[in-house]
Amino acid sequence: MARVPYLDPPDLAEDDRDLLKRDINLYRALTHSPDGTRSFQQLGHWIRYESALDPRLREMAILQVGYLARSAYEYSHHIGIGRDFGVSDADIRAIATETAGGDSGLPALDRAVLRAAREMTETRRIADPTYATLEAALGHKLLVELVLVIGFYNAVVRVLETLEIDVEPDYQGYLDAFPLP
Repeated sequence: MARVPYLDPPDLAEDDRDLLKRDINLYRALTHSPDGTRSFQQLGHWIRYESALDPRLREMAILQVGYLARSAYEYSHHIGIGRDFGVSDADIRAIATETAGGDSGLPALDRAVLRAAREMTETRRIADPTYATLEAALGHKLLVELVLVIGFYNAVVRVLETLEIDVEPDYQGYLDAFPLP
């Protein structure tokens, strides 16, 4: 059960009801601070729809953060979102393999993206060898965008866990198919 009540559109001022266009528990909790929610959603929108980073790689990085943080909400939501951007079931299984130190057989860039997400999540920075690999493959612009994605979703999982946001029933099937450790 969430630590704050979930709000519905009638609970909000008319000018803030657009914050719940996507009726998910995260936004229903965050709308206790409409201005904060608006800012949060703006960065999330840029990441998903305006960033030049390959969307499949972006979703792989987000899934790695969710998996490593054991954030059922983030992980389950981005399994669904990731599929819309080309993430396969094999890709999702590869995240568990890579996290355990195995070789998933993913391409080198995919593995470097996952490694970067693990390193930032666990140590707050990308190690020099991983950074060099990503810099050579992505260049500065896309590497900075990847760092922004990983950093933002590290913040998101902390918000989710602190507010104890419940996974909606529609997402439970993803957790059943791809359990967290």
